[in-house]
Amino acid sequence: MTQLAITGGSPVRDKPFPAWPVWDDTELEALSEVVRSGGWSIFRGTKVRALETQFAAYQGAKYGEACVNGTAALEVALRVAGVGAGDEVIVPALTWLTTASSALFVNATPVFIDIEPDTYCIAPEQIEAAISERTKAVIPVHLYGCLADMDRILDIAQRHDLVVIEDCAHAHGSRWRGQGVGSLGDLGCFSFEASKTMTSGEGGMILTNDREMSELCHAYINSGRLRKGDRSSQQVLGRNYRLTEFQAAILLAQLNRLDGQTEQRQKNALYLDKELGKIPGISPLRQDPRVTRQGFYAYVFKYNGEGFQGASRGQFIAALCEEGIPISPVYEPVPLSVLFSGAAYRQLSLPVTEQASYSEAVVLPQAVLLGTQADIDDIIEAIRKIWQHADELEDLELEEYRNVVDRGPDFYTMPAKPLT
Repeated sequence: MTQLAITGGSPVRDKPFPAWPVWDDTELEALSEVVRSGGWSIFRGTKVRALETQFAAYQGAKYGEACVNGTAALEVALRVAGVGAGDEVIVPALTWLTTASSALFVNATPVFIDIEPDTYCIAPEQIEAAISERTKAVIPVHLYGCLADMDRILDIAQRHDLVVIEDCAHAHGSRWRGQGVGSLGDLGCFSFEASKTMTSGEGGMILTNDREMSELCHAYINSGRLRKGDRSSQQVLGRNYRLTEFQAAILLAQLNRLDGQTEQRQKNALYLDKELGKIPGISPLRQDPRVTRQGFYAYVFKYNGEGFQGASRGQFIAALCEEGIPISPVYEPVPLSVLFSGAAYRQLSLPVTEQASYSEAVVLPQAVLLGTQADIDDIIEAIRKIWQHADELEDLELEEYRNVVDRGPDFYTMPAKPLT
């Protein structure tokens, strides 16, 4: 008789999923070229500028400005937007904390609002309600690869004279109505950190269609200095947020294979949507028809314990991990974290965010979506197995699984994989 692995049975899967990052001799040769050239920085090299030009074109923007990481990209974008002391920036409550902390870095105040229940992205109707005379900008986050409703957000921003800064750290290659994200708002920020779908370990990029904003981004990144030929007369106190030629060389190689990887992730995600939707208690997130390509940073679905004989999400996550499937909860609501512990934040009404974060949303890492259909079938089989034997979870104690249930497996320890 079949038994869940967490109660003594055999796991569905005992082999690893595809590793991340993926690389081949292209990266090695590009790095070697930089080493031999002696041009290791933007002052003597060519790779950073090539990356800025090619990535901007890939996402449909006129200008790209590379920087040290995605956090710096958000901070610089806010400075270029003129956000500073006394200003407010509207952000979603469910996101990685740097979306909000970037506002603090420029002495502004993050104003948290709830998310949409079917995409987990910022709720446009709540943006308008949160606008005050101090509101200067809004940062919609394309969370886990789902895209925020840019039609409604841009309309609201235009009517209230707000700057729109897209947080695209999870959305490389994604397109809204055929247009690349990051080119829709006034500025768009990307991360190339280790877990991202295009990576050099660390790195960031700011996109814009405004030349003045592009020049100011460069100045803030490059210690306040403008380039030869820049027209801006504004002097800024910048920092050294420059990307190296080594990172740019890796990212140019990564960009060349992003199309194929994005298509594979999307294919597998759509297959998961179809098959998981057949299991009681499991609901895929909504696929908005205006999203013409979705660059999944992760695959997120909803878990409802009523379909699993009352088993909690924690019990489900623990059981699925024991079946050999890397799984985790979503982020903790930023305003409810220990870093934002003020009384005002504690009193916020964030019902959708809290439900998603504490009891409903489950995440598969993006590298899993690079697998074969057989790999994806193992995920489906494991979830179906837990559903069929959910009664075994009734008395399951979670203390020994606390790290997995609270934070999930450590996706950063997934081994790198060279292409063969």
